[in-house]
Amino acid sequence: MARSRWWLSALALLALAALVITPRLLVASNHDDGELDMKGRALHTTDLFVFREQDQNPGAAAGNLVFIMNVNPRSLPRQEYDFSTNARYDFHVTRVTNNDATPTGKTDAMLRLEFGAPAKDGSQPIKVTAVRDGATSATAMGAARTTPLAASAAPIVTPVNIAGTTISVFAGLREDPFFFDVEQFFRVRAGVLGMGPKTGFRDPGYDFTAGYNVLSIVVRVPQAWLAGSTAATTFDTWVTVSVGGRQVARLGRPAIGEGLLTTTAYQNALNSVGPEFEAAALAGHKAEAEAAGPIVAEAKRTLMAFGNDDKRAAALLLAFLPDVMRIDTTGPSGYTAALNAKGSPIRGRKITDEVIHATLAVVTNGAVRTDNVTYAGPNGGGTSHKPLLMSFPYLADPN
Repeated sequence: MARSRWWLSALALLALAALVITPRLLVASNHDDGELDMKGRALHTTDLFVFREQDQNPGAAAGNLVFIMNVNPRSLPRQEYDFSTNARYDFHVTRVTNNDATPTGKTDAMLRLEFGAPAKDGSQPIKVTAVRDGATSATAMGAARTTPLAASAAPIVTPVNIAGTTISVFAGLREDPFFFDVEQFFRVRAGVLGMGPKTGFRDPGYDFTAGYNVLSIVVRVPQAWLAGSTAATTFDTWVTVSVGGRQVARLGRPAIGEGLLTTTAYQNALNSVGPEFEAAALAGHKAEAEAAGPIVAEAKRTLMAFGNDDKRAAALLLAFLPDVMRIDTTGPSGYTAALNAKGSPIRGRKITDEVIHATLAVVTNGAVRTDNVTYAGPNGGGTSHKPLLMSFPYLADPN
């Protein structure tokens, strides 16, 4: 399930994306939307993380950012999974001069990973392409390789030279770091919407992702490369997955599209557009705003059912457009570490940040502050997550 403390931004994006949805583009990215004929699970995003490496590892060199894109939800233990050989997995970055500025959705820098067919040992060759300010540099296919399952105890990390700058690349199976009692949330939501009996969260809660893995792409990038010839220290970032020139997945702030929307097509719509579409709508394009109406109305009804009045619900829906993850690198990373004047988080997201606890507090206007699930556990059934690695790529070994 794609998700977030600030999933409200994603919901507004869903509304805007209604303009471009067709019956063939039902391709939502989240942990439990299943496999569709036109979109295998390796194309489904689950999470985006971005943080200053020293905030995860005090012994790391200064000046590097770590980006993590997770895909392929609900990967089972001890099974090999492959990245799509037809897809492009992209990290997008915009330079930001003012923490309070509205995101533009412009891609100033981008890193793209493409994967070749698996070898006999299960590893896949990787091609890395970097685009910055219109200039493109690319490696040959095979400049890096994924870590096959048999080598999971020793992640393969490859230094890759891009136009004189070295980035580090890891790709392979990792334990899914997300933690949330998803099933109980749906029961709680059904109760407040009058679609089922009213109930609360279990104590302890049951962790939906316990025991599952994901396919992870982790890159370590010098902040100086992202800034280019500028003095930028704040960046907006998001990830996309595309096949044949068609964008089939997109994720900025981790989001819970299902949190407020009960119509599947609305949830699915967000993946085919980018934050620049939202920026255009915010600029006053009437057609976009009118098309968004039905989806925004559904999201707003759910917010009000959770205890928000009309004014607060409307403000929450509009607070976090366009949907990107902003990271101000002048302060410590963390999803709740700092907000800008608009109330949006501006310090990225670390791997074990309590995004759901913060989300529930926002959704319910403070009435509910936890689903009683933590990363370390023990959660319902005694489950917990493995300890993170102490060094790059940081994500825990797969189950």
